[in-house]
Amino acid sequence: GEFAQTRFRARAFRIGRHDQRLRTLGDGARRKLGENGGLARSRCAGDQERPVGHGRAGAEAVACLKRRGERGRGGSATGLATMDRSQHRSVASAIARTAETFGGIDIVVNNASAIALTRTPETEMKRFDLMHGVNTRGTYMVSKYAIPHLAKAENPHIVMLSPPLDMAEKWFAPHLAYSIAKYGMSLCVLGLAGELKRQGIAVNALWPRTTIATAAVQNLLGGEALMQASRTPEILADAAHALFRLPARAVTGRFLIDDSFLYENGVTDFSQYRVTPGVPLAPDFFVPDASTPPPGAFA
Repeated sequence: GEFAQTRFRARAFRIGRHDQRLRTLGDGARRKLGENGGLARSRCAGDQERPVGHGRAGAEAVACLKRRGERGRGGSATGLATMDRSQHRSVASAIARTAETFGGIDIVVNNASAIALTRTPETEMKRFDLMHGVNTRGTYMVSKYAIPHLAKAENPHIVMLSPPLDMAEKWFAPHLAYSIAKYGMSLCVLGLAGELKRQGIAVNALWPRTTIATAAVQNLLGGEALMQASRTPEILADAAHALFRLPARAVTGRFLIDDSFLYENGVTDFSQYRVTPGVPLAPDFFVPDASTPPPGAFA
């Protein structure tokens, strides 16, 4: 349908990096990180425990990690429970089960999102409510209930798939309701980063410079033509992995653009992320004009 569903699969990932295991709670199995969010977490190869999943959304991420493990990159996952982001008890229960099953939570990925690119007269209030419930309220709520568990972790991170806070009219006028809801996620980054700094919990945003080849792009935004002009989700997976490896106290409150952040961390070959070499890349929403692509970003 036009909207992301309000029910998402709560997934806990256990990743081995040498003798370290990172316990990650992620939502939104079919979005920008989505299945490839599992790639970010499995980059830290090591733990070869057999993954178990329940339901389609959880099974997609679990299957992804299993495939990465079979290729020697490690990682395992378990789909724990259905998490309805419209119901706080459902969210609290899913997070508690994650922490109980894995002995804690190290990372929270707020990846779920609802989208409707409609102008104000065409936006029904139920759609407005859905976008704000999933995007802003859902992000706030998942983060809220995870904080007590993250506070006990060695290197805790929260990351939102949300844009920089660039208050330009062009980002709001064409689809005001969606933009407010999406920027609400970014306001959570701004506020939580300051609120949780003393506890050593990093809170950052990650956003793509170009469109990403996802079902939303294909079905809602531009079809096959836009898919060919996009990058693969692996670029966000790699950027997330680079972020999670950094000390939480050293990197918080940042609004990261995927390729620029990867360049900071030594990546120079961005051609590997193209869906179709030679096709000009399409820019994503919300990237500030002042954001300069790194050298070779569009090669």
